[in-house]
Amino acid sequence: MMPKAGEKPGKGSYKCEKCRYVAELQDNEELPVCPICKYTGYVKLS
Repeated sequence: MMPKAGEKPGKGSYKCEKCRYVAELQDNEELPVCPICKYTGYVKLS
């Protein structure tokens, strides 16, 4: 299952599925809506 904006998937790097924006999350942080393209789906990188 792909993590989506608003979820707290855990510490790591998450790449937007559309524009390749990378969000770096710490423990208990929420994935944001992509600030570049406004997409909500991400792929975990690490």
